[in-house]
Amino acid sequence: MSIEYTFEKKFSKEDTHRLFKSINWYSANFPDRLHKALMNSQTVVTAWDGDKLVGLARALDDSEMVAFIHYVLVDPDYQGHHIASTLIKMIKEKYQDYLYIDVMPEDKNNCPFYEKSGFKVMPEGAAMTLFNENSEKR
Repeated sequence: MSIEYTFEKKFSKEDTHRLFKSINWYSANFPDRLHKALMNSQTVVTAWDGDKLVGLARALDDSEMVAFIHYVLVDPDYQGHHIASTLIKMIKEKYQDYLYIDVMPEDKNNCPFYEKSGFKVMPEGAAMTLFNENSEKR
């Protein structure tokens, strides 16, 4: 298997919808909005097996001090091949001059993966979110 990585946003709406749906992420329910959001994001790094999108990571930044890794996902058929860790490595390299690179895993079971990449759990930190139910109707 030869995986190619790129920061080029060459993915289609169908590519991203299939990938997000393969891991049952809620965002897959909004393919138009998801694609638009990814196209408007500062950083999206993708992993490709030929013409098939098999992994994706997205980071949002303030252009100077903080970058937030928001999505890291790999098609279940391709998990276990270091694709996610390569995506994280590429984001860390891009933002190496920033003071902080933050990640907020939605599942605590994913913390060991991020710890292997050098991230640390904030002892006094707490992840918080606000879900705007009305935005689903857009």
